[in-house]
Amino acid sequence: MAARGQQRRRGKGGEARALEAQPVLRQRGKEIQPFGTLVEYPLALAAKPRAESIKALNQILSDTLVLRDMYKKHHWQASGASFFQLHLLFDKHFKEQTALIDLLGERVQMLGGVAIAMAHDVAEMTKIERPPRGREQVPAQLSRLLDAHEIILAEAREAATLATENRDDGTADLLIGDVLRTNEMQVWFLSEHLVDTPLVRAT
Repeated sequence: MAARGQQRRRGKGGEARALEAQPVLRQRGKEIQPFGTLVEYPLALAAKPRAESIKALNQILSDTLVLRDMYKKHHWQASGASFFQLHLLFDKHFKEQTALIDLLGERVQMLGGVAIAMAHDVAEMTKIERPPRGREQVPAQLSRLLDAHEIILAEAREAATLATENRDDGTADLLIGDVLRTNEMQVWFLSEHLVDTPLVRAT
């Protein structure tokens, strides 16, 4: 019997033949792992510390997804005398945050969890203030980004401490070596654009 969804055609002798190249379309299936649950891997790490790390990582992932998208929004909508420099800087930071997103999501899955992924779920979970749909002045754009970074840095420090206490060294290494250092560097670069300093004559 032909697989479900396969079309059939007649051969030279009139016999019915399945078209094996026909894709099986519009499929849906049951959820194989609900969000918030754990699968077991032989990681030599108990379920409780894994669950605690996953919860913290998903919060950081959610906020990092929002921060990443804010960078692209501001990349498109920057204006004024610093447009060119900020247009490039925002896109550089966007790419760096995208790399962190992949590391965070994969770490959640590696620990046996389910990574937050879809925009509507992220919107419900994030702690970052939603920016307006329209365009803002550059100082407001920079301040929003810095506020978002501060939220993520606070979360990452707390999660790294917890992971270290739980002997989840892989998560602690990711948070300290990648999330903290990347966000701290980006905070520095953004903050310097908000220094009110003379451009031509010293005072």
